[in-house]
Amino acid sequence: MLPASRSTTIRTGKFRTGAVAALAAASVALSSMPALAWGKKEQGFVAGVATAIVIDQLIQNGQHRKERQPRYYEEPRYYEPAPVYRETRRSTKSYSSVYSTPAAQAFNTYSLSERKAIQRQLRRAGYYQGGIDGVFGNGTYNAVASWARDTGAGGNLRTTGGAFAVYDGLLF
Repeated sequence: MLPASRSTTIRTGKFRTGAVAALAAASVALSSMPALAWGKKEQGFVAGVATAIVIDQLIQNGQHRKERQPRYYEEPRYYEPAPVYRETRRSTKSYSSVYSTPAAQAFNTYSLSERKAIQRQLRRAGYYQGGIDGVFGNGTYNAVASWARDTGAGGNLRTTGGAFAVYDGLLF
């Protein structure tokens, strides 16, 4: 079956509204016929009930049409910004900050006591001069990078798994 065009839908909607109005008028006229023997109050009551039913149907029909109307605008979409990488001479990628490096991600998964132990080991080896606070910053990054380079594990800091190996070497 072919989909109906928009003009067909509009004509169908007008036909339904007209049919509901005609049925409502017929129900009001027919419902009061047998009630001719009733008084004016009873006839008015029946006419009021029939009118209320018709109005309710017209309101529901109008709400149904509003729900089916097509949207002519597109809701805004929000995207996370892409990470910024800078080109350097040594490698093809460089992270925009030390906090987004694999070394930082691995460091922050350790407990506070383990992070302080890593900083203490770096201080004992003479690579770290900052406070033993367990926070990853420029001082911790430079100390870890220098220690890894001097021990031959400098390439390990490019991946999170390699950074775990460096930190485990400092802890155990």
